[in-house]
Amino acid sequence: QVQLVESGGGLVQAGGSLSVSCAASGRTFSLYAMGWFRQALGKEREFVGAISWSGSSTYYADSVKGRFTISRDNARNTAYLQMNSLRPEDTAVYYCAAAVAVVPGTRWDDYDYWGQGTQVTVSS
Repeated sequence: QVQLVESGGGLVQAGGSLSVSCAASGRTFSLYAMGWFRQALGKEREFVGAISWSGSSTYYADSVKGRFTISRDNARNTAYLQMNSLRPEDTAVYYCAAAVAVVPGTRWDDYDYWGQGTQVTVSS
């Protein structure tokens, strides 16, 4: 089992940048592909992006491609979501998730473990 804790996020103006981290503890972090999801108020949780266990492959939703970057540091047991050129529609609670998978999925039920989420608010 792995425990995930997000940190970062907060309030930023449109066009600004924020970074969210996801610290893992428990089983070996490098065994897991990591995903990022978000859920805006009144909406379903949606896929943001994911990274393979080695970090060699990343995947992004079309809505964030070119603006968001996912990375990981297996030595530090941490995954990162760097968000640039933020828009008001990016406002949501952001979650990291872990999956035992060679290729990370895009559905929330592809993932086995979840963090508690962190709020990102983008003002116009």
